[in-house]
Amino acid sequence: MSIRQISVFVENKKGSLVRITDTLAKESVDLRAMSIADTQDFGILRLIVSDTDKAIDVLKKESCIVTETQVVGVRLRNEPGALATVVKVLNDNDINMEYMYAFNGATPHHAYLVLRVDDNDKVEELLLQNGIKSITEAQVSEI
Repeated sequence: MSIRQISVFVENKKGSLVRITDTLAKESVDLRAMSIADTQDFGILRLIVSDTDKAIDVLKKESCIVTETQVVGVRLRNEPGALATVVKVLNDNDINMEYMYAFNGATPHHAYLVLRVDDNDKVEELLLQNGIKSITEAQVSEI
């Protein structure tokens, strides 16, 4: 049930991010979530989008360096302690997280979390055993 995340290499210079977001907007690709990790010279833009295949295609046509990564998407109640519950489950089961980021949906009742871990299937199973639901790529498109 993993979801696909796009990572885009972005030069750390004026206009680089505009080029990427404009390209996606012109092709009606909605950004559901994003995260940027940067250094002085470049960054990695991580995206969860409404149409992953289309986004990859149009970005590559713009000569962007794009990779796809399988990540775990989690739906949480939008309330204090929800994230702590997820982190505790991972910690108690010796799961190492490479990174995570969060985003809100259209309703105030849920928040969503994106996790990069070594074993997506194992993490999804552990979360489900603890009453925490993963989301599918189809569900991401509906958010």
